[in-house]
Amino acid sequence: MASPIEYLHGVSAIRGDLLRKELNIFSFNDLLEHFPLRHIDKTRIDKISSLSPSSDYAQITGRLTRYEIVGEKRSKRLVAQLDDGTGIMELVWFQGISWVIKSLSLGNNYRVFGKLGWFLHKPQMAHPELELIQHGTAKPQNFLEPVYPTTEKLRSKGLDGKGISALMKKLFEKLVPDNLPECLPPSIIEKYKLISRFAAFNQVHFPANEPAYRQAVRRLKFEELFLSQLTIQRLKLNRIRTSKGMVFVNVGPLFNRFYNQGLPFELTSAQKKVIKEIRKDLGSGKQMNRLLQGDVGSGKTMVALLSMLLAADNGYQSVMMAPTEVLANQHYASLIKYLDTLPVKLALLTGSTKGKERKEILTGCESGEVNILIGTHAVIEDKVNFNNLGLAVIDEQHKFGVAQRARLWKKNKFPPHNLVMTATPIPRTLALTAFGDLDYSIIDELPPGRRPVQTVHRFEQSRPQVMDFIKEEIKKGRQVYIVYPLIEESSKLDYENLMKGYEEVKSFFPEPKYWISMVHGKQDALQKETNMRRFIEGDTQIMVSTTVIEVGVNVPNATVMVIESAEKFGLSQLHQLRGRVGRGADQSYCILLTGNKLSKDAKQRLAIMTNTQDGFVIAEKDLELRGPGEMEGTRQSGAVLFKLANIVADRAMLEAASQSAEKIIQNDPGLIQEDNLPLKNFLAGFREKTAWGRIA
Repeated sequence: MASPIEYLHGVSAIRGDLLRKELNIFSFNDLLEHFPLRHIDKTRIDKISSLSPSSDYAQITGRLTRYEIVGEKRSKRLVAQLDDGTGIMELVWFQGISWVIKSLSLGNNYRVFGKLGWFLHKPQMAHPELELIQHGTAKPQNFLEPVYPTTEKLRSKGLDGKGISALMKKLFEKLVPDNLPECLPPSIIEKYKLISRFAAFNQVHFPANEPAYRQAVRRLKFEELFLSQLTIQRLKLNRIRTSKGMVFVNVGPLFNRFYNQGLPFELTSAQKKVIKEIRKDLGSGKQMNRLLQGDVGSGKTMVALLSMLLAADNGYQSVMMAPTEVLANQHYASLIKYLDTLPVKLALLTGSTKGKERKEILTGCESGEVNILIGTHAVIEDKVNFNNLGLAVIDEQHKFGVAQRARLWKKNKFPPHNLVMTATPIPRTLALTAFGDLDYSIIDELPPGRRPVQTVHRFEQSRPQVMDFIKEEIKKGRQVYIVYPLIEESSKLDYENLMKGYEEVKSFFPEPKYWISMVHGKQDALQKETNMRRFIEGDTQIMVSTTVIEVGVNVPNATVMVIESAEKFGLSQLHQLRGRVGRGADQSYCILLTGNKLSKDAKQRLAIMTNTQDGFVIAEKDLELRGPGEMEGTRQSGAVLFKLANIVADRAMLEAASQSAEKIIQNDPGLIQEDNLPLKNFLAGFREKTAWGRIA
C-alpha cells in the first residue's frame, strides 16, 4: 500500500484531507502522477502594450495601483489594476476573494501569470498566479517552472500551483531510481528509444529544457497506452480461454432456405464478411462477444436475423433487445415479413404488452415454443425465462447500461452468445481503448440502390424557400421530418421552442391540405406511439419532433430531414438524424437550418456534414472536436481517461502500443520470459508499484 500523503513533510492532516477531497491525491504515488498543466519560462516577461487578442498566456511584472470589490452575491468579484509602465491590465477574482485581498498591497510590484482574456478591448486576467516582488528578489533561474492544477480550497491552505510544486520538490529530494523500477520490457525501450521511468517522472515535473520535457512526456504517454492495451489484451485472452459457449454446429434448413430464397436483396460483401466472422465464433465453443458497427441503413438487422436463424437451426432461442418501443415494433414488423414462409415463432414483448398476450409470450419463451423474442427492457425482467437461450442481440448498445445488458447473460445456464450493435460509428482509436476486449466487425458499405443524402446548410432568412421545397416534395407524395434540439437542462424551454416551431410549421402547412404529427418527451407513451404510427403509416405528411426520433423510425417514404438550430447539435447526432431519410430508392435531402451567428466549432461541424456521408469520418472528426471523455457511452467505461495520453492526438502511438502489447501476449501470455518479468512484476503489484515504504 502506498504511503499516505500526510507522511510527506509539509503535508498536515488538514492539507492531506483537502488533497484527497479536492484532487484525489491519497498517496505519494498519486502526487507523483499529478502532472503539471504546463510549464512557464519565468525568465520571460511580457509587456502589456505588446499583448493582443491572439495571445494565450502571459507573464507581467508591474505595480498594483488599485483594487476593489464590485457587485453583489453571484456577480460579486474582486477587480485590481496592474501597471507595467507600458499599459494597464485588469486582474479579476470571482472566488476566494477574502483570501486574495490578504495578499494584495497597493503600490507594491507583483509578478502575475495567467490566461489572457479581453473585456471592452482591454487585456484582462482571471485568477492569475500572483507573486510579490520584494526588494532584492533574485530573478528566476528556472528554464521551465511547473504549473499544477489546484482549487480555491487548496489555495486557501497555501497549496496553489507553487505550493504543490514545493511538495513535489520535497518528494523528489527523497526519490532514487530504485523507487521507480522499470516496467517495460528492454526490447520495447530499445525499439522506441524511451528514457527510463525515473528520468521521465523527474523531467516531466522539473525539465532541464524543452527537449528533455518532450522525451519525458513521450515515455510516460507510451507507458500509459501500452499498459492499457496489455490489460485489454489479457482480458480478451482470458475471456477466450475461460468462457465456454454453446456450439452452433449446424448451418441448417432455416438459415439456408432464407439465405437462398428469402433475402429481399443481395447481401453486400461487408455483410457476408461479418456473417462469416459470426459463424466462426458460434462454432468455436467459446462465448461470442462481438460488437457490430454499421452506419445507418447498412443492414445490421439482416446480419442479426441470419445469426438468430443459425441459433434456431441448432435448437436455441434468441432475444433481440431494442431501446424503444418504436424500434422494437419496427424490428418485429420487418422480421415477421421476412420470415412469413418459415416455421419460426416470433414474439414481441414491450411495456405495452399486457394481460393474456403477455402471459402467452412468457409461457412460450419458457417452453421453447418462441424461437425469437423481440422487445425492450421488458425482456430482462425476472419473470421472463427461456428454455434454451443461445443468442442475445442488443441494438443500439450504448443506450443500455452494463447492468441491464448483464441481466440477459443470466437467462441461461451457460451465458448466451452476445452480438451488440451500434449505428454510431466508433473510431478505431476509441474502439481500441473503450471496446478493445470485444471482437468487433464493421459493415462499411450500404446496400445497392441507396442514394447518398444531399445535405445543405441554410440560414434563417432562407426559411420561406426551404418551406417551398418541402411543399414540392409533399406534392410528389413524400414525407418530411422537422426536428428541434433537446436541451436537457431546460425541458420547459424545449417544449416552448417546439410549440412555437409547431405553430410556425402549421402557418406554412395549414390543415386540411397538410396533416402534421408532433412527438416530444412530455407526451405519454400511448400518445407518442399513436403520433409516430400515423406518420409511419402515411396519415400525416410532416413529423415535428424533438430528437426522440433520432433512433428507430424507419419510413422509406420520408425524403426530407430539416434540422432546426442545427448548430446546437453534435456531429454524431446530426448524422443519426440524417440517417432517418435516404432509406428508400428516392433522392433524399437533409437541410441544416441555423441562425446567422455561428461559433468556429459550429461552422466546422456544419462543413463536415455537408461534405461527407461517411459515418466513420464523421465519428473521427467528432472525437477530434469533442475529445474522448465526451463521447457518448465512453466516459463511464474508464478506458479512455488517460492522464497524459490523448487517443486522438497520439493515435500513432496508440497503434504502436497496441501492436506491441498484442505481440507480447501472443508470444508470452503468462509473461514468464526474462524480458517480460519486469512487466509481470509491475502488473502484479500495480497498486503498490512504487516502493514508497523505503522513502517515507
